[in-house]
Amino acid sequence: MTRTQVAIIGAGPSGLLLSQLLHNAGIESVVLERQSCEHVLARVRAGVLEQGTVDLLLEAGVGQRLLSERLVHDGFALGFAGGKVRVDLQALAGASVTVYGQTEITRDLVAARRQAGARLLYEASDVLLENFDGPRPTVRYTHAGRTHTLACDFIAGCDGYHGVCRRSVPAAAMRIFERVYPFGWLGILADVPPASEELVYSNHARGFALCSMRSRTRSRYYLQCALEERIEEWPDERFWEELRRRVPPEVADAVVTGASIEKSIAPLRSVVVEPLKFGRLFLAGDAGHIVPPTGAKGLNLAASDVRVLYESLREFYLNGRTDALEQYSERCLRRIWKAERFSWWFTSLMHRFSADGFEERLQLAELDYLGESTAARRCMAENYVGLPFTVPG
Repeated sequence: MTRTQVAIIGAGPSGLLLSQLLHNAGIESVVLERQSCEHVLARVRAGVLEQGTVDLLLEAGVGQRLLSERLVHDGFALGFAGGKVRVDLQALAGASVTVYGQTEITRDLVAARRQAGARLLYEASDVLLENFDGPRPTVRYTHAGRTHTLACDFIAGCDGYHGVCRRSVPAAAMRIFERVYPFGWLGILADVPPASEELVYSNHARGFALCSMRSRTRSRYYLQCALEERIEEWPDERFWEELRRRVPPEVADAVVTGASIEKSIAPLRSVVVEPLKFGRLFLAGDAGHIVPPTGAKGLNLAASDVRVLYESLREFYLNGRTDALEQYSERCLRRIWKAERFSWWFTSLMHRFSADGFEERLQLAELDYLGESTAARRCMAENYVGLPFTVPG
């Protein structure tokens, strides 16, 4: 049997970021990941970061490449009815957002943890959480063909919604709130310059579209699609043609086409697990909540969970206090539900749910109101850049 202070399940950005922050505070951790490192680094995920997330990465000591390579966006556009409205984030909310791919964040964190000699174990299978409802939790797992037992003080579940941590909690001990959306996002990644310097979210009769980017030479585009559609039905030519139909004309004219280097269809849903703390097991990120990607809140919510958990663990190890750990769920969930609300609202505003003409007219009326009302745009901008990163206990 080996021992650590915090066992972290999942080597995505939330698990690695928590491990890095704990290391900087002199707190030991072991990170277990079911997949290979190559598999984790190949996952294409979010790219819009709130300032609070950027600040936390800098605090962790992994933000130098981010600062040199990121794109800073002071606004974004809403396309509808053949035109578009710009939401000026700086003027309305006094803040910007950063575009920097989640894959790059993971690379930076892996490099930092390896440089520090972290115990970072990939391809750890058969993970079993035991005794997390008592004072001496353990984690059993198989690695390199051998079974191991890891004793710890706390377990951080950073392994996603389908990971072992949430599934280890008795169903009667938690409540799951869920909203499943009747469509998905078809996304492609291509090494072509973006069609716009800022993100463009487009409401169209044929469905939602989003023009985004990962750099000045790599673009990420999305189309709303039916859940039953298959990647094979969407050759690149069809995707580019459909994208141009759904975005404002000046954006369509600026679209540069090219061969896709990644293509996928992702379903959309909203999920919240309550509570997020079960004895000495804490859920963070997608293990405890999922948002539709429309509001770009998934990774940012994970980062805010990590901040609260890190600060609570640091308080425990430095001062022996447990009150912050006991308040973990309450503090995180207040921010989570506000982000869930915004993501649900933005998704409902921009997507086609049915052929209901009344619903379509309401969407267009609200978008028109956003174009006319500074107060409405300010509310949107405030939520988009991110509400206060931590909630006082």
